[in-house]
Amino acid sequence: MIDLLSAEIAEITGGRLTSTASADHQVLGVTTDSRECYEGWLFVAKPGEASDGHHYVQAAMDRGALLALAERETTAPDGSVHPAVIVPDAVIAMGQIAAAIVARLKERNGLRVVGITGSAGKTTTKDLLSELLATSGPTVAPVGSYNGEVGVPLTVFRATEDTKFLVVEMGATGVGHINYLTDMVHPEVGVVLGVGSAHAGEFGGVENIAIAKGEMVESLPADGLAVLNLDDPMVAAMALRTIAPVLNFGVQRNADPSAAGVWAREAGVDANGHPVFTLALRDGSEFPVRSGLIGRHHVTNILAAAAVAEYLGVEGAQIAATLQGLGPASRWRMERTERADGVSIINDAYNANPDSMRAALVTLAELGLPNEAGVARRTWAVLGEMLELGSDSIHEHDLLGRAAVRMNIKKLLVVGRGAKAAYNSAVLEGSWGDEAYFAEDADAAAEILNDNLLPGDIVLFKSSNGSGLRHLGDRIAETNIGARTAKEGSEQ
Repeated sequence: MIDLLSAEIAEITGGRLTSTASADHQVLGVTTDSRECYEGWLFVAKPGEASDGHHYVQAAMDRGALLALAERETTAPDGSVHPAVIVPDAVIAMGQIAAAIVARLKERNGLRVVGITGSAGKTTTKDLLSELLATSGPTVAPVGSYNGEVGVPLTVFRATEDTKFLVVEMGATGVGHINYLTDMVHPEVGVVLGVGSAHAGEFGGVENIAIAKGEMVESLPADGLAVLNLDDPMVAAMALRTIAPVLNFGVQRNADPSAAGVWAREAGVDANGHPVFTLALRDGSEFPVRSGLIGRHHVTNILAAAAVAEYLGVEGAQIAATLQGLGPASRWRMERTERADGVSIINDAYNANPDSMRAALVTLAELGLPNEAGVARRTWAVLGEMLELGSDSIHEHDLLGRAAVRMNIKKLLVVGRGAKAAYNSAVLEGSWGDEAYFAEDADAAAEILNDNLLPGDIVLFKSSNGSGLRHLGDRIAETNIGARTAKEGSEQ
């Protein structure tokens, strides 16, 4: 973090220093988790849905925090007031501090800021881009999926005077959310990956999702760059909503030959599901790429990252070399584990919407195709609820179950009442007997899997984050048939 004094934080936020707070203390870091505090840090006492950060100010001080950012005064066991900056809204104050830091770094060292949004693929794209930009200079990108009104400031707080590139992932659950974030960091480059049906219930329809995602390009300056997915018509249409130049990316078959862009030619996947294609950059150079990610849908994310990296000065040969074999950096994104008994686990249960669900099922189906020897692996789709779909939820889960059957997924296991429509539709589509299972919860699902998995099976776990299947995927990945058999034998 750049140097900030207590008095500067009070000035930036319009807050008030408590009588016990020294004006000239230097803040060395910021966190909203008292367990992550270090000596000299600022603890943000953020009210939350489940707990109130004001209850943890003392715990933060015990770990070395020198100052709190709080909405009311709190006291130590001896009755003294904790040193703090008192503000009306701690989260808004975080954004104000982040905005001041970005402005200062742009002025001092020409910081380049990239914003990334889209209904799917944001985290994978920012991970890829941060790897590419790191070859050219110090780069800061979000940890995990920090992409909201709290996560974006926390990302900014990690920047230092040496930071050359700041990559910011921006999520939204309503119109105006991305606008709030772009007003905070003022990206020079804005990437829109896609407009899907994620959060359709909260947004009030896909059209509103497009309005919200387009706030990214509307924020860009005339000397910036809008990087748009030409394969998504709703994203391509955003070119009319920005004063910035536009750089398109997409698969070659959809490209206007006269349009400047970054394209994938001859895109496909290898036997392990890794994207393979020719990367055609806007300077005319071309490079073969074999990614370490799983699923052809990741070609979009790779192209977006390559397009931004080339614009920001990374050489084409360096881009291609960095992308070769580069896999996921964040957990639960098509994360593959090979068990000792020959069962393959693909855990993609950090997030889900109808589009990403279908993309994951396509990948699973391709992995189950016969190999050169004519041997096919049995596929399992373990699916949980897609949240935030509103009134479309039953319909979308119904379509999901039918899609799994039509893609010839061999085994379907639906977990949780919220997703049961997928099981019902699969049965109606023709998956009877032991082809389709329903489990009320993760424990019941684990029992079904442990009783039925065989060597060579490929198991996909996919659900929204709140449905929790990522933890079931971890649990099954840590098991193997041999160990289970030995355990069962010892219990007899």
